[in-house]
Amino acid sequence: MKIEKIVLKKIELSMKNPFRTKRGSLTSRPLIIVEARDGTGLTGYGEVTAFPDPFYTYETTSTAWHVLEDFLIPLFAENTLSHPEQVPEILDSIQGHPMAKAGLEGAVWDLYAKQKDRSLASLIGGTRKSVRAGAVLSLSDHIEQDISDLQEEGYERYKLKIIKGKEQEMIEKVRASSPDLPIMIDGNGQYDGTDMDHLAALDRYGMLMIEQPFRAGDFHLHQQLQKRMRTPICLDESITSFEDAVQAVELGSCRVINVKISRVGGLTAAKKIHDFCAASGVPVWCGGMVESGISKAHNLALASLSNFSIPGDLSGSARYFESDIVQPPLKVEKGALAVPQYPGIGIDVDKEKLAEVTQQSSAHTLS
Repeated sequence: MKIEKIVLKKIELSMKNPFRTKRGSLTSRPLIIVEARDGTGLTGYGEVTAFPDPFYTYETTSTAWHVLEDFLIPLFAENTLSHPEQVPEILDSIQGHPMAKAGLEGAVWDLYAKQKDRSLASLIGGTRKSVRAGAVLSLSDHIEQDISDLQEEGYERYKLKIIKGKEQEMIEKVRASSPDLPIMIDGNGQYDGTDMDHLAALDRYGMLMIEQPFRAGDFHLHQQLQKRMRTPICLDESITSFEDAVQAVELGSCRVINVKISRVGGLTAAKKIHDFCAASGVPVWCGGMVESGISKAHNLALASLSNFSIPGDLSGSARYFESDIVQPPLKVEKGALAVPQYPGIGIDVDKEKLAEVTQQSSAHTLS
């Protein structure tokens, strides 16, 4: 496939309300949009979803920009590319930085699908025409109202961001107002081995799952906790590659995996994890990163694969932002989002809005 130019755009989107977790807070969302242009008028779009500070992983918006400009994009000029699945191999000489790699690979996937005049979902083997939506509830003083609003839109799964030691209070607060609400909690790695009994006691709440209670990469503690609990343990930050997913499943460290395209290094790795988990009988769901509609559209294509059987962090464009950079905005209707069926990621980028929110840009000619 022909790629003539890679363009990077650092943008910032205004948020309706602060998004707060134990490890950080966002009042606006900086992102990097990657454009892959082929010289015929077609443009593929990807997105780097690293946060401005390294509270989720070590990557940040600034490090991703540096790695893309100085290391990853130059590799494209040195290699011939015929299919997006070759991108991980081309970028393999650069250690780490999966979010930067995922944004670049995403633009290539979108461009390739447009060149083939096929939707990205169909190109990777997706079969669902719509996917069920789940919501993430950040630390908030008005959680009951948030839940009520989300229930009206039909969201089918609710993930609660929690603070260690106050999780029971939050669970019981939610259960008091919505006893049958399908909930899970996200530990974001706050716990350690001394919390094993405390966490095991949460079994009594019958939650859908507990996500990433221990630090990233600690497969042992997750394994020990899963042995003691009926509640499924789900891994998030621990899964940064296909190899991590294999290790987690083979060790029995979890019964569910959250797949984020950006966290695992791109769509190629995400699909590979999906296929392995499907063969292993481990359900997966698609995680979100408080991203724009470009990344959401990539997520919808991924979530159209058969083993994404749990509602993911798949919200509409209006969930977090005053206005998105895609048209029409993605919407949750009756608890689901339609999987775009047009070529590529299947939605149009609002170029005027993109220009308005762009704070920095750079173009790199490959030919």
